[in-house]
Amino acid sequence: MSMKTFLASLPLERLLALALAIAVPVGGLALLGWQAPAAGGERAVEIPPPALDEAAPAAGREKAVFAGGCFWGVQGVFQHVRGVTDAVAGYAGGARADARYEIVGGGRSGHAESVEVSYDPHEISYGRLLQIYFSVAHDPTQRDRQGPDVGTQYRSAIFPRDEQQRSIAQAYVAQLDAAKVYAAPIATTIEPGKAFFPAEAYHQNFLARNPSYPYIAINDLPKIENLKRLFPERWRDDAVLTAVAAR
Repeated sequence: MSMKTFLASLPLERLLALALAIAVPVGGLALLGWQAPAAGGERAVEIPPPALDEAAPAAGREKAVFAGGCFWGVQGVFQHVRGVTDAVAGYAGGARADARYEIVGGGRSGHAESVEVSYDPHEISYGRLLQIYFSVAHDPTQRDRQGPDVGTQYRSAIFPRDEQQRSIAQAYVAQLDAAKVYAAPIATTIEPGKAFFPAEAYHQNFLARNPSYPYIAINDLPKIENLKRLFPERWRDDAVLTAVAAR
């Protein structure tokens, strides 16, 4: 896909964010009421680990699906987490026929931009993935938006694959709300029974391939730095790149 076609496919909110990022120096964005994530609504929050977590199975890999705004940044975060073996950008919450970027971007498909995380439960648990998701991958108090991106397709949502994941996620949301670690209640929805569909090839590994892209530099690179700072024991230098385009 050409850059012209790609830009034409972007929702208005994301296109505006890119235009502002290119036209206005980062230090001057405050004049427009704009805040970079490190100092704004998407700043990282240090939170306790979940009190309830999964027991590691005898063998095998597991998967988890998270939505938290633009999937570029969420995928980029989990690609740097030790114990993660793959992270695929995609869509969850709607029908297979609507799992296309130009449809999801309209905000009426039921889908959220999501990331399917494959992980080794002997190295990292589902609960620890949730801790990273709530702490550095996005701001869970924003409803139907994330930073400059607005719409239900950018909602904060967890798509549990089984009853154990659903129970752990619900318990953790209740735990964090009770501890009042955020200034506002958590807006994350928990949506079981929803299939995940990989996104188009040009969305995969976007952060890793385009670290200087204005949207990435402003909205997502601070998340990577926060992961390294708050979870040094889980940090890995080399991103785990997905080969989903070849599947």
